[in-house]
Amino acid sequence: MSPSTTAGQIFCVFFALFGIPLNLVVLNRVGKYILAIERNVSDFLEGKTKRRKCTRFFIHLVSYLCGAVLFFVVPMIVFQLQEGWTFSQAIYYCFITLSTIGFGDFVADSNPDKVYPDWYSVLMASWIFFGLAWLALLINHSIDILERLNTHCRMRWGGQKPEEESGSAEGENPDTQVEEEDENKKPPIIQ
Repeated sequence: MSPSTTAGQIFCVFFALFGIPLNLVVLNRVGKYILAIERNVSDFLEGKTKRRKCTRFFIHLVSYLCGAVLFFVVPMIVFQLQEGWTFSQAIYYCFITLSTIGFGDFVADSNPDKVYPDWYSVLMASWIFFGLAWLALLINHSIDILERLNTHCRMRWGGQKPEEESGSAEGENPDTQVEEEDENKKPPIIQ
Protein backbone atom coordinates (compact mmCIF):
# COMPACT_ATOMS: atom_id res chain seq x y z
CA MET A 1 0.00 0.00 0.00
CA SER A 2 1.39 3.38 -0.98
CA PRO A 3 -0.10 6.84 -1.56
CA SER A 4 -1.09 7.43 -5.18
CA THR A 5 -2.36 11.03 -5.08
CA THR A 6 -0.22 14.14 -4.66
CA ALA A 7 -2.03 15.09 -1.45
CA GLY A 8 -1.49 11.59 -0.07
CA GLN A 9 2.20 11.67 -0.92
CA ILE A 10 2.66 15.08 0.74
CA PHE A 11 0.79 13.87 3.82
CA CYS A 12 3.00 10.77 3.89
CA VAL A 13 6.16 12.92 3.88
CA PHE A 14 4.97 15.10 6.78
CA PHE A 15 3.65 12.10 8.68
CA ALA A 16 7.05 10.40 8.28
CA LEU A 17 8.88 13.53 9.50
CA PHE A 18 7.08 13.23 12.83
CA GLY A 19 6.30 9.52 12.88
CA ILE A 20 9.80 8.14 12.31
CA PRO A 21 11.48 10.04 15.19
CA LEU A 22 8.54 9.28 17.47
CA ASN A 23 8.78 5.60 16.55
CA LEU A 24 12.52 5.65 17.34
CA VAL A 25 11.81 7.17 20.76
CA VAL A 26 9.18 4.54 21.53
CA LEU A 27 11.40 1.67 20.35
CA ASN A 28 14.28 3.07 22.40
CA ARG A 29 12.05 3.12 25.50
CA VAL A 30 10.87 -0.44 24.92
CA GLY A 31 14.50 -1.50 24.45
CA LYS A 32 15.43 0.19 27.73
CA TYR A 33 12.63 -1.67 29.52
CA ILE A 34 13.89 -4.96 28.11
CA LEU A 35 17.41 -4.03 29.23
CA ALA A 36 16.13 -3.08 32.69
CA ILE A 37 14.47 -6.48 33.05
CA GLU A 38 17.70 -8.14 31.95
CA ARG A 39 19.71 -6.09 34.49
CA ASN A 40 17.26 -6.82 37.31
CA VAL A 41 17.46 -10.56 36.67
CA SER A 42 21.24 -10.31 36.44
CA ASP A 43 21.50 -8.35 39.70
CA PHE A 44 19.23 -10.83 41.45
CA LEU A 45 21.27 -13.81 40.27
CA GLU A 46 24.55 -12.06 41.07
CA GLY A 47 23.37 -11.73 44.66
CA LYS A 48 22.68 -15.46 44.78
CA THR A 49 25.85 -16.70 43.05
CA LYS A 50 28.50 -14.03 43.87
CA ARG A 51 30.02 -14.61 40.40
CA ARG A 52 29.38 -11.31 38.70
CA LYS A 53 31.09 -11.69 35.32
CA CYS A 54 29.91 -15.24 34.75
CA THR A 55 26.34 -14.36 35.73
CA ARG A 56 26.24 -11.27 33.52
CA PHE A 57 27.56 -13.25 30.52
CA PHE A 58 25.03 -16.03 31.15
CA ILE A 59 22.13 -13.56 31.36
CA HIS A 60 23.20 -11.87 28.10
CA LEU A 61 23.50 -15.25 26.39
CA VAL A 62 20.08 -16.44 27.60
CA SER A 63 18.57 -13.09 26.62
CA TYR A 64 20.01 -13.33 23.10
CA LEU A 65 18.88 -16.93 22.69
CA CYS A 66 15.36 -16.22 23.96
CA GLY A 67 15.11 -13.23 21.63
CA ALA A 68 16.36 -15.27 18.69
CA VAL A 69 13.79 -17.97 19.37
CA LEU A 70 10.98 -15.48 20.00
CA PHE A 71 11.69 -13.12 17.11
CA PHE A 72 13.22 -15.43 14.49
CA VAL A 73 12.51 -19.13 15.05
CA VAL A 74 8.85 -18.94 16.14
CA PRO A 75 7.86 -16.37 13.47
CA MET A 76 9.76 -18.38 10.87
CA ILE A 77 7.66 -21.46 11.69
CA VAL A 78 4.46 -19.38 11.65
CA PHE A 79 5.36 -17.92 8.25
CA GLN A 80 6.15 -21.36 6.87
CA LEU A 81 2.74 -22.60 7.98
CA GLN A 82 0.63 -19.52 7.14
CA GLU A 83 2.39 -18.25 4.01
CA GLY A 84 3.73 -21.51 2.59
CA TRP A 85 7.28 -20.14 2.46
CA THR A 86 10.44 -22.24 2.59
CA PHE A 87 12.79 -22.15 5.57
CA SER A 88 15.21 -19.80 3.81
CA GLN A 89 12.42 -17.48 2.63
CA ALA A 90 10.94 -17.27 6.12
CA ILE A 91 14.25 -16.51 7.87
CA TYR A 92 15.11 -14.01 5.13
CA TYR A 93 11.76 -12.26 5.65
CA CYS A 94 12.25 -12.17 9.42
CA PHE A 95 15.66 -10.53 9.19
CA ILE A 96 14.83 -8.15 6.33
CA THR A 97 11.68 -6.98 8.13
CA LEU A 98 13.20 -6.54 11.59
CA SER A 99 16.31 -4.83 10.26
CA THR A 100 13.98 -2.38 8.42
CA ILE A 101 15.58 -3.11 5.07
CA GLY A 102 12.23 -4.37 3.76
CA PHE A 103 12.64 -4.83 0.01
CA GLY A 104 8.98 -5.80 -0.39
CA ASP A 105 9.77 -9.00 -2.27
CA PHE A 106 8.08 -11.00 0.52
CA VAL A 107 5.06 -9.55 2.30
CA ALA A 108 3.20 -11.52 4.93
CA ASP A 109 -0.59 -11.38 5.24
CA SER A 110 -1.04 -10.17 1.67
CA ASN A 111 -1.85 -13.22 -0.47
CA PRO A 112 -5.35 -12.64 -1.96
CA ASP A 113 -5.81 -16.39 -2.48
CA LYS A 114 -5.51 -17.13 1.25
CA VAL A 115 -7.87 -16.52 4.12
CA TYR A 116 -5.83 -15.49 7.15
CA PRO A 117 -7.05 -15.90 10.73
CA ASP A 118 -8.05 -12.70 12.55
CA TRP A 119 -5.22 -13.02 15.08
CA TYR A 120 -2.57 -13.14 12.36
CA SER A 121 -2.49 -9.38 11.64
CA VAL A 122 -2.33 -8.52 15.35
CA LEU A 123 0.44 -11.06 15.86
CA MET A 124 2.37 -9.61 12.90
CA ALA A 125 2.12 -6.04 14.20
CA SER A 126 3.20 -7.09 17.71
CA TRP A 127 6.07 -9.15 16.33
CA ILE A 128 7.36 -6.27 14.23
CA PHE A 129 7.10 -3.73 17.07
CA PHE A 130 8.80 -5.80 19.78
CA GLY A 131 11.19 -7.39 17.29
CA LEU A 132 12.44 -3.97 16.19
CA ALA A 133 13.03 -3.03 19.84
CA TRP A 134 14.85 -6.31 20.51
CA LEU A 135 17.02 -6.03 17.41
CA ALA A 136 17.92 -2.43 18.31
CA LEU A 137 18.87 -3.64 21.79
CA LEU A 138 20.96 -6.43 20.27
CA ILE A 139 22.77 -3.98 18.00
CA ASN A 140 23.43 -1.64 20.95
CA HIS A 141 24.81 -4.57 22.98
CA SER A 142 27.06 -5.53 20.07
CA ILE A 143 28.37 -1.97 19.75
CA ASP A 144 29.05 -1.87 23.50
CA ILE A 145 30.95 -5.17 23.32
CA LEU A 146 33.05 -3.95 20.37
CA GLU A 147 33.85 -0.67 22.16
CA ARG A 148 34.92 -2.54 25.31
CA LEU A 149 37.02 -4.92 23.22
CA ASN A 150 38.66 -1.97 21.48
CA THR A 151 39.44 -0.32 24.83
CA HIS A 152 40.81 -3.59 26.21
CA CYS A 153 43.04 -4.13 23.15
CA ARG A 154 44.37 -0.55 23.29
CA MET A 155 45.19 -0.95 26.99
CA ARG A 156 46.79 -4.35 26.59
CA TRP A 157 48.75 -3.96 23.36
CA GLY A 158 48.86 -0.22 22.76
CA GLY A 159 50.07 0.74 26.20
CA GLN A 160 47.37 3.40 26.49
CA LYS A 161 45.52 4.13 29.68
CA PRO A 162 41.74 3.74 29.57
CA GLU A 163 39.90 6.94 28.76
CA GLU A 164 37.59 8.32 31.39
CA GLU A 165 34.09 7.48 30.30
CA SER A 166 31.41 9.76 31.61
CA GLY A 167 28.42 7.95 33.00
CA SER A 168 29.99 4.51 32.98
CA ALA A 169 30.22 3.93 36.70
CA GLU A 170 29.47 0.38 37.67
CA GLY A 171 25.85 -0.25 38.58
CA GLU A 172 24.57 3.21 37.68
CA ASN A 173 21.72 3.81 35.28
CA PRO A 174 22.62 6.15 32.37
CA ASP A 175 19.08 7.57 32.40
CA THR A 176 19.39 8.82 35.97
CA GLN A 177 22.83 10.26 35.29
CA VAL A 178 21.51 12.38 32.45
CA GLU A 179 18.63 13.61 34.59
CA GLU A 180 20.99 14.46 37.46
CA GLU A 181 23.30 16.39 35.13
CA ASP A 182 20.32 18.28 33.71
CA GLU A 183 19.13 19.18 37.21
CA ASN A 184 22.55 20.61 38.08
CA LYS A 185 22.43 22.86 35.02
CA LYS A 186 19.02 24.34 35.87
CA PRO A 187 19.10 27.91 37.16
CA PRO A 188 17.86 28.42 40.71
CA ILE A 189 14.21 29.31 41.04
CA ILE A 190 13.71 32.98 41.85
CA GLN A 191 10.80 33.65 44.16
